[in-house]
Amino acid sequence: MPRNRTIPDEQVFTALHLLLSQGGDKAVSFGTVAAATGLAPPTLAQRYGSRDNMVRAARLAAWDALDARTSEAIAATADKGPQALLKAIGTVDPSFLVADLRDADLALRAERWRASLESALALRLGTGTKARESAAMLFAAWQGQALWAAAGESGFRLKDAVKRLT
Repeated sequence: MPRNRTIPDEQVFTALHLLLSQGGDKAVSFGTVAAATGLAPPTLAQRYGSRDNMVRAARLAAWDALDARTSEAIAATADKGPQALLKAIGTVDPSFLVADLRDADLALRAERWRASLESALALRLGTGTKARESAAMLFAAWQGQALWAAAGESGFRLKDAVKRLT
């Protein structure tokens, strides 16, 4: 069967994220991504320059998608509570967020995303310091819940955390 000569970056990134989620950084090489996508390793090397650039490009694209999803969720749930906002955003893989903290630019993206989401949560929780503190705790609980859900634990219900914080 002949190899695909071109496929969109999004398909490459999807395959790369799957490899990362299944085997971590060591599972990603031009060879493994080539096997997953049907592209030749030299094609990937020509497109991205290096393995690290390929991984970084995939992570930047994922941040772009998460930022867009977050903006859409904030707008779509403007008249709803904090739980509706977090549900609209959906699941965010905590390993994706943690991996980015090693890269200063990606860590800054993570920080900006967290700050914007906490601000949107605070607006739904009231005004003042208490609302901002509750938003930070709710964000942490939401991400903690995602971490434990990825480990197979059901943990607590987010709506219970919202009730305690409001």
